[in-house]
Amino acid sequence: MTHRPIHSERGSIFPVDCRRTISVLIAFTLLSSSLFAGEPVQPVGFKQAGIIAAWETYGDRLTFGKGQTLALVDDGCKLSMPEWSKSDGDQPKVLVTYDSVDGDDDPKHEGRGYHGSTIGIPSSLNYGGKRGVAFNDQLAVIRGLECCHCKTSDGDTLAGALQWIVEHHEQYRITTVNFAPVDDQAHDKPVATAIDEKLTKLRELGIWVSAPTGNHNYTTGISWPSSQPNCFAIGAVRQGKDVVYLDRHAKVDLVVPAAATSSSNAVACGAAIVLREAIAKSGYSWKADGSNIAEAMLAILQKTGVKVDDPATKRSYQRLDLASALDHVFAEPGNAGSSETSR
Repeated sequence: MTHRPIHSERGSIFPVDCRRTISVLIAFTLLSSSLFAGEPVQPVGFKQAGIIAAWETYGDRLTFGKGQTLALVDDGCKLSMPEWSKSDGDQPKVLVTYDSVDGDDDPKHEGRGYHGSTIGIPSSLNYGGKRGVAFNDQLAVIRGLECCHCKTSDGDTLAGALQWIVEHHEQYRITTVNFAPVDDQAHDKPVATAIDEKLTKLRELGIWVSAPTGNHNYTTGISWPSSQPNCFAIGAVRQGKDVVYLDRHAKVDLVVPAAATSSSNAVACGAAIVLREAIAKSGYSWKADGSNIAEAMLAILQKTGVKVDDPATKRSYQRLDLASALDHVFAEPGNAGSSETSR
């Protein structure tokens, strides 16, 4: 993009103070256009979920993840992938790693693992001109089991992963947990395992923890661990059309446009990071929405979302609209920098 210089053959046509003001405006315009020059990793779904509108509307007030770390609890990660070893941002994408299976800091795939190398893309990617929802966040990559398609017997090592987060969340600024495994069963009630105590502690700390519901089109139950108390269950609607599909049940807390519920959950985690920043920046009084900030954020996302009816389950679900959630937070009377926005 080129700009014509603001001058004439006889010199500047503007006074010095005016020229300085114009220079600042041009610099800000260039910065803003650079900030959002990236391509969304899921263009159709991101538009539908209000993410692109959120980037455009709140680019002057939010950093979209800077200063927050997302913990990815899955089956390991190939850290040499350029998506994770490099970043278009000004800080390393991966901040810290841990393996609760082996008790070391090497989260490489072992056995049948594969999923954790890509599950961070919808929430956090900032590489090659492509961006996830909270593209300026950092990651804590945690291997908590051998394969994302798990069994409830994996609860012990997954509990170890969650305990590590409890102990280190302040040190590494972990605000959000993508609890990615699925056991591919249709649970219509919780299944008691070692993770439950850890989930309770994380909720008390106000840390967002969510998990995908599963991808088998079950209508009578959802996968563990999304079936558990203190773990938000994230389902899916089709990209480009508000049709609920894949695994769903009364326990589902939010639906998000994606091709699989693991991606839905990743997008929801990114949205939680952005919303948390918005609450902090705006001074929004969240305590009226929940007993802790994680519950409050879910309540905000639900009440500002889009209602989607599902004939198969005869239920309705709330679909993510991040821009509307941010509008709600910034529009509260008395908020510094609040504004009503229209799109």
